[in-house]
Amino acid sequence: MNKNSSEPQTASDIDSPFHRPDHPDFLTETSFDQFGLAEEVLAGLDKAGFTHCTPIQAEVIPLGLEGKDVAGQAQTGTGKTAAFLVPIFSRLLELSDRRAGLPSVLIIAPTRELAIQIFDDAQVLGHFTGFIQGLVVGGIDYQRQAETLIKGVDLVIGTPGRMIDYIKKGVLKTTKIRFLVVDEADRLLDMGFIKDLRYILRKLPHYDKRQTMLFSATLSYRVPELTYEYMKMPEFVSVTPDMLTVENIEQSLFHVERKNKLPLLLGLLKREEWTRILIFANTKSGVEWLSKKLKGNGLPAEGITGDLPQPQRLRLMKKFKEGTLKILVATDVASRGIHVEDISHVINFDLPQEVENYVHRIGRTARAGRTGRAISLACEEYVFHLAPLEEYLDYKIPVIWPEDDWFEEDKAGPVRRPRRPPFSRQEKKRARAAPEPAVRKKPGPSDRPGGIFGLVVERHPARRQEDSSEIKKPARKKRPRRWKKTTKPPESNPKTADET
Repeated sequence: MNKNSSEPQTASDIDSPFHRPDHPDFLTETSFDQFGLAEEVLAGLDKAGFTHCTPIQAEVIPLGLEGKDVAGQAQTGTGKTAAFLVPIFSRLLELSDRRAGLPSVLIIAPTRELAIQIFDDAQVLGHFTGFIQGLVVGGIDYQRQAETLIKGVDLVIGTPGRMIDYIKKGVLKTTKIRFLVVDEADRLLDMGFIKDLRYILRKLPHYDKRQTMLFSATLSYRVPELTYEYMKMPEFVSVTPDMLTVENIEQSLFHVERKNKLPLLLGLLKREEWTRILIFANTKSGVEWLSKKLKGNGLPAEGITGDLPQPQRLRLMKKFKEGTLKILVATDVASRGIHVEDISHVINFDLPQEVENYVHRIGRTARAGRTGRAISLACEEYVFHLAPLEEYLDYKIPVIWPEDDWFEEDKAGPVRRPRRPPFSRQEKKRARAAPEPAVRKKPGPSDRPGGIFGLVVERHPARRQEDSSEIKKPARKKRPRRWKKTTKPPESNPKTADET
């Protein structure tokens, strides 16, 4: 729980996660002073170092201040968080019928890391508003989070699973929600949260009685379906209508054998001038194997996966953001919420199996107007995903053919390599339909030609007869035939006639 103080404080009193943009070309000429925002919100923007809007902020903030529903499309790192927090804080300060103790704002994020990032940003921007903010994520502080909600909050930020748990137990009250934000909606749907999201939306007031904002890096057909069902005539805002990836990202593709992927990666890390690198693998076992290999070659690398304990994930994320950890190997699920502005390189050690993930991956670099590099390694396992990826991007990724001296020797010890998963539906179907291999029984010493220790052992006749496979099974006993009931008259029965 964070209760903001109304007393003015200096910039050194606030631990701001924001950084003043180093590239003025990334910002627009629209300043935050032009919107007529509340003084408390302007003070938070000033402490965060914000003076001018990014393109998505310049489009969304006026619509949000008018109370309209918004469906926004923008790449990660373009200021989406401030785009919805600024109008929500301003409108929340103007509400006269706001009930103390019950949450008025609900912000849903797909991962814990992203929810924590939004929570940190909200603490800075809303520092002078006096609003109480609650974080609701899984894996940590279950009882403490519940106590925070019971005491009363104004904003609830979290993931769907923990929210549903508190809603069912009556800890999280949703009857007075006036503002709803769904961040990275496409990732929520890809991760299988559609049922959870619909459950939460059904527990909220009708869309006529709330303002809803939905943001996504890609607007697939499922995202507009949600907007038509749970939003009131939303305004669609897209700051990158004709381009899915950022222009400042230099993309390149290497065709390489699977066995040479690691030597090429080691050579690229030696040749490239990098400051902080994010490497993607498709599987959890691949992340673990690659991180061990990189550490064995003297590189400062750690792996992060979705099933890693939450405290350990937070420690790794903190080290990566602070710069003490230079190389982070991650899966697509674990990478959500990594908002670090100075990632110089994103390397796809495995080509993503879903084309949308490529956009999310390389969007981790070239943030806030900076430049970055995105390198992809296409091997015989995942090269089949290249054609649909380039069709989705509507352009060919530039191919670079490595020289012989670009490959570095792997100096790490042997690490068990992860088993390659099937990469096509046909192969998966064949793998499921394949019969299980027959288990051959290891012969015992008595089954050998010479018996035990080469001696011929004569078995007892009775035992030999039991072990013989030529013994005939005993004939099945026939059941005694029972007299059937008859419907004939008594005189026709011979036994009855003699007795009479």
